[in-house]
Amino acid sequence: MEHVAVSPWVALAYLVSGVLFILALRGLSSPATSRAGNRYGMIGMTIAVVTTLLTHFPMVPLAPKPGSFCIDSCGQLPDWIAAGEIFAAIAIGGAIGFVIARKIAMTDMPQLVAAFHSLVGLAAVLVGLAAYLNPDAFGIMLPDGQINPVSRIELGLGIAIGAITFSGSVIAFLKLAGKMSGSPILLPGRHVLNLGTLIAIIGLVAYFTQDQSAWVIATITVLSFIIGFLLIIPIGGADMPVVVSMLNSYSGWAAAAMGFTLHNTAMIVTGALVGSSGAILSYIMCKAMNRGFLAVIAGGFGAEASAAGGAAREQRPWKRGSAEDAAYMMKEAENVIIIPGYGMAVSQAQHALREMGDVLKKEGVNVKYAIHPVAGRMPGHMNVLLAEANVPYDEVFELEDINSEFAQADVAFIIGANDVVNPAAKTDKSSPIYGMPVFDVDKAKTIFFVKRSMGGVGYAGVDNDVFYMDQTMMLLADAKKMVEDIVKALQH
Repeated sequence: MEHVAVSPWVALAYLVSGVLFILALRGLSSPATSRAGNRYGMIGMTIAVVTTLLTHFPMVPLAPKPGSFCIDSCGQLPDWIAAGEIFAAIAIGGAIGFVIARKIAMTDMPQLVAAFHSLVGLAAVLVGLAAYLNPDAFGIMLPDGQINPVSRIELGLGIAIGAITFSGSVIAFLKLAGKMSGSPILLPGRHVLNLGTLIAIIGLVAYFTQDQSAWVIATITVLSFIIGFLLIIPIGGADMPVVVSMLNSYSGWAAAAMGFTLHNTAMIVTGALVGSSGAILSYIMCKAMNRGFLAVIAGGFGAEASAAGGAAREQRPWKRGSAEDAAYMMKEAENVIIIPGYGMAVSQAQHALREMGDVLKKEGVNVKYAIHPVAGRMPGHMNVLLAEANVPYDEVFELEDINSEFAQADVAFIIGANDVVNPAAKTDKSSPIYGMPVFDVDKAKTIFFVKRSMGGVGYAGVDNDVFYMDQTMMLLADAKKMVEDIVKALQH
């Protein structure tokens, strides 16, 4: 495949695609504009892919040289055959993606995102290894047959980040899909082991600039796969939203590094956008969870907190309510605030919840939904589920916009949430969630708390004082069934 000089039209096309990617990120910042954001991203990626293909493959297929139907005298595939292989790969991948997108349930989106991140990381590793094995085809070989030292740095970093993204995303997928325990797996001396492995990878990348032996790049690849596992295994389920966001950032940086190797401006720009936006989102979520940003990168953050959940709980009195109780109290209320959490996602109760909200609104009740930034298993998880259930965007509010309204709320309806409404985050300095912003549900006149049983204490592993408050009624049942029963009670 020949390298073609970059024309001004190619640069312009990549610039347009870059602008569209920025507009896509802007659109995805709000559920109301997310559809437009997706369209911008699709158009931008189409322009980038088509431009790249046209750059390397002429519009008119090239005829192979005489006597070289499959492989020419230089040992390269004729352009028309290589182009056919690429279009076939695009068709197969596109078909698989289309089927998955049609079949995947919204509750399975977190693990799907993690799986996609792993594929991006693996692609970066494979491209890097291909460039190492055939540097001349990538235009990074010097006249003496050696790889350009700058390109060696790009290769080393791209392969390392890609391998970390792949193996880390595999662990995240297994945890999110329930195929692996969501509890943290704490290895002895894990911080020393992680730090030592990372230092070894960085040292080998630096050494790779002086020695391009196969053992160097192979060791970098293997160690990077290992550190990806080590960084994610100690992380508990409660911290998965930040993990998914951080892995998204890693995949972007891996793509950017490979963009330099491929001399592809679109990959560099797109990778940098994904990497920087993912890092910024991770930083915002770390603040929302009272976590240190550097602790996220190091791995194992929050593990001690999650491990503390095995402590014995004090037996305290609590009140049990029923669907009829909840229906009567909410029907008589003026203001109801609904706080969804991961339990809603597991039971797929979002549609029943929206129906409950619609019935209450017909009775003249003011209904609002309160979303915590780390509720669920990935950034925006609750927003996506409520949007799928056609909950109006203007009824959904973030923590900082609605927290002051709980003092005027007649009912706080908590469905499947736990740590994000735990007042221990504000009062108990020994609590693992201390300092994390939480909803002030304790200020509401009446609280209905939907959860499966009193045995659960949330991912952070700490008890919740809200369970035992005078104004709290526990609704112990599957979230979807409980909400459906409330809807029936409201209608009769």
